[in-house]
Amino acid sequence: MMSRRNEKNGAERIARIGAVQIGSGNPLALIAGPCVIESREHTLRMAEAIRDICGDLRMPFVFKASFDKANRSSINSFRGPGLKEGLAILGEVREKFDVPVLSDIHETSQAEPAGKVLDCVQIPAFLCRQTDLIIAAARTRKCVNVKKGQFLSPEEMGNVLSKLLEAGCENFLFTERGTFFGYNRLVNDMTSIPRMQKFAPVVFDATHSCQQPGGAGTQSGGERQFIGTLAAAAVAAGADAIFMEVHDDPAHAKSDAATVLPLTELKKLCGQLMELSDVTRRNR
Repeated sequence: MMSRRNEKNGAERIARIGAVQIGSGNPLALIAGPCVIESREHTLRMAEAIRDICGDLRMPFVFKASFDKANRSSINSFRGPGLKEGLAILGEVREKFDVPVLSDIHETSQAEPAGKVLDCVQIPAFLCRQTDLIIAAARTRKCVNVKKGQFLSPEEMGNVLSKLLEAGCENFLFTERGTFFGYNRLVNDMTSIPRMQKFAPVVFDATHSCQQPGGAGTQSGGERQFIGTLAAAAVAAGADAIFMEVHDDPAHAKSDAATVLPLTELKKLCGQLMELSDVTRRNR
């Protein structure tokens, strides 16, 4: 049974997040939004702006924002509104703008309430081996996005695949967000994209991949000027979707200020990535 499921998923490689289909010849998709829910008003404003940009480009779009950033560098860092209020805001985004929504969970107790609102439940990179958390996400019967930890090889994500399948989940994707740590920053190996596509559609996280973890002392630093470079490389390598955290005022973003993409740059970059994706797919 496991091998048949595995072979089927490998052949189709399609993840369904609401009405958005990712993988297996579908258009390049964008998963984007502010790193954390800063306020209801800001979240709604960002969701509408990104939706309109993607609508103009005809780019499939999934909105992302965290209701709780439980993995901040400092205990004093802003974490977000929390589970109840955050899910209510994401539910409003979903209904008001007719876009699928994605957020991450850090504890098994968060899975069930999150699954009632979200179209995709995300497992953070540092928690990608937490069996109980993966099973809890799988049991929501929603799409599950597992970010590959920098401590795992692409092939080791096969173990995550087995956990998802054993828990009854066949709708999932994997995200590459930096392959390992080197000379005070994350380093990316783009071959991890086709390697993981043996298991699932693959997303490339272009903003977190520019981080310098702990580089600013009590918060992560980063080099946002390389977001476009890394995103283009990932699309050329065959990524099925791009993940980017986007903000209309990066200098005052309450999380990952050094690596969020300015909203003013999103349309031009996404247009370029879609053109590159079309060329790449024609040549494959």
